[in-house]
Amino acid sequence: MKIPQGLQPLIEDGIIDAVLRPLKSGKEASVYVVEAGGEVRCAKVYKDMAQRSFQARVQYQEGRKVRGSREQRAMGKATKFGRREQEAAWKTTEVDALYALADAGVRVPQPHGFFHGVLIMDLVTDGEGFSAPRLAEVELEPEQAREWHEMLVRDVVRMLVLGMIHGDLSEYNVLATPDGPVLIDFPQVVSAAGNNAAREMLLRDVHNIRETLARFAPELADTHYGEEMWALFEAGELRADSPLTGSFVFDTRKADTESILWSIEDARQEAVIRQQGREEADAAD
Repeated sequence: MKIPQGLQPLIEDGIIDAVLRPLKSGKEASVYVVEAGGEVRCAKVYKDMAQRSFQARVQYQEGRKVRGSREQRAMGKATKFGRREQEAAWKTTEVDALYALADAGVRVPQPHGFFHGVLIMDLVTDGEGFSAPRLAEVELEPEQAREWHEMLVRDVVRMLVLGMIHGDLSEYNVLATPDGPVLIDFPQVVSAAGNNAAREMLLRDVHNIRETLARFAPELADTHYGEEMWALFEAGELRADSPLTGSFVFDTRKADTESILWSIEDARQEAVIRQQGREEADAAD
């Protein structure tokens, strides 16, 4: 096949030997099956995003670390340099996340380097050696669905212990293999401690998986693993092997908004009195 423009530098540098076929193409990237060093792998070529897509990522990028204050200011102002820096950070975030997650035992494709803006990683396959289907494309027996749900919840826990939330987890970015589910697509990974929407995104991830697998094992619909693991995380008690039950007691108490408003008013009046006292003291001097 014709060499895609994004892969031509890797061919020239001898990083990959051949491009075998396209695997998938999406809004963020195109993925190709390639041969590298005698191994069949895949290459993820990131696309340059339009301003509309760039702005849509803001909720995910809150709380991420950047190289320095200059880059941070430029990103905040959305200057041309800032957009380039944020574009680069969006791409490298997935690479960094994959290495960290693989080391922590999360079931992800093993990365093999990032070259010229292209991520090289293992090709995840089915039992016959073909590219693995998505979870949305397979049917599971009830016991298998329960087992896969347990595996996916445990991987979400391992991510959370590392301070990461997938942010876009669903049946479309989980691959089905003979050995169990494999998580993919991490450019939007969320900082658990630094993003104000972290809890909301975690619950959405866990609930998406719960609803998908509850089609095959209906009792899973009554579990609340996301709420349980977040409560442990907030308390600083979550570990990679923390036992989870799927049960959670929700706080149904109504907030006493009237008392809160009175407390705010008391604090305001106290501040006014202190300010008046300072002004009177200044006038006396």
